[in-house]
Amino acid sequence: MKDLVVIGSYLQAWDKTRMRMIRTKSYYGWYLAVTLAVTETISWGVIYYAFSVFLTPMEHDLGWSRAELTAGFSLMWLMAGVMAFPVGVWIDKYGPRLLMTIGSIGASLLVIAWSQVTTQPMFYLIWAGLGICAAAVLYEPAFAVVAQWFRRRRSTALAIITFAAGLASTIFLPLSDALLRGFGWRTAILILGLFLATVTIPLHAVMLRRRPADLGLERDGALLSTSPSTKPMTGIALKAALSGRIFWLLTLAFGLISLSAAAIRVHFIPFLIDAGFDSSTAAFATGTIGIMQVIGRIVFAPLDQRFSTRIIAIGVFGLQALALSFLLVGHTSLLIGGFIFVFGAAQGAVTLARPSILAELYGISHYGRISSIMALFLTLTGTSAPLIASLLYDQADNYQPVLWLVVILAIAATGVIFVARRETAGTMQDTTNANLSILEQIS
Repeated sequence: MKDLVVIGSYLQAWDKTRMRMIRTKSYYGWYLAVTLAVTETISWGVIYYAFSVFLTPMEHDLGWSRAELTAGFSLMWLMAGVMAFPVGVWIDKYGPRLLMTIGSIGASLLVIAWSQVTTQPMFYLIWAGLGICAAAVLYEPAFAVVAQWFRRRRSTALAIITFAAGLASTIFLPLSDALLRGFGWRTAILILGLFLATVTIPLHAVMLRRRPADLGLERDGALLSTSPSTKPMTGIALKAALSGRIFWLLTLAFGLISLSAAAIRVHFIPFLIDAGFDSSTAAFATGTIGIMQVIGRIVFAPLDQRFSTRIIAIGVFGLQALALSFLLVGHTSLLIGGFIFVFGAAQGAVTLARPSILAELYGISHYGRISSIMALFLTLTGTSAPLIASLLYDQADNYQPVLWLVVILAIAATGVIFVARRETAGTMQDTTNANLSILEQIS
């Protein structure tokens, strides 16, 4: 009888283990990661990357200057920055489904309206609206979802999303150019708007969920040991995070590197055209940056398990400065190819580094809010960078001053992130103490 009891206990333990393995293997967080990989790729491709393809034809057709056109693009990022904190609060409280679904609907309608624009006030109104929608559908809410659903496998989940989204430029720059050549810029944008609506709206509405606790799971798929109503999410509060020097050093570092990257990304196709390349070659070359972003993320994901993310960030910031310096040397195919290879890989790694650092330092209970504050400042850099680059170009009638500016900014960012790394030990200890305090309250 005792043997039967022992055997029965073993069988019961095995059954629990087997069920845990099944639940983990089919963990819904992975479905979310794949869903967001698809929707982020399309959203970035249409809302962000396509603009540079249509910049020159809009300039010729509408008779507006490059600065006037990029002002609309900059306005989008300004509005996205304004909306960053409300979006972060919403994600922390209510999850992503309603927010990202409405954002996709609005973005699709506004892209369609963009295809019909004839006046500057309407153009700016459309891009202001796209900024609000961009805050609701691009990386910030997607990264907040990953922070809520993953802990040990966070880098892998981020990699799945950003691997695919890294190909947005590779897919949508040549696609947009092909549509432009086949149908003209207005019809091309209309087609992109309809495609955005057809794919992203139903995926966001049907697939997105709030938190793993709603399914009886912890992050990464383990079964909850306590009820969802009493299982807390650990982390540092927003006020405590903002009172620390490290947060502002990181914000400055990522802001400078974002300013440097955004200035050249939006202008890279016009830059190549001015350098003597045809528009199709320029679109293909710019799209290749996306492939290199994916390679950078493939390299980053395993390194994140072995080295501090902050150490990796120093390296990739330095690589971006090196890549930008290639363009200062000359405009040969070899130098431009070197720029694409190094810059793309560095940008791919930077995209993963920021959410990883924030989740590592501050936990997840206020991740959406903390990330949104940093995103506000980064978005302001994205707002100003294309416009500043356009003004410098219009003044000098060439891109040389822009190239000097972006190299200096990248070097400065590398220096700041180096200083920031030396101050993170105290913040990491604060996170550990906060988590231990919460665990003591539970017990």
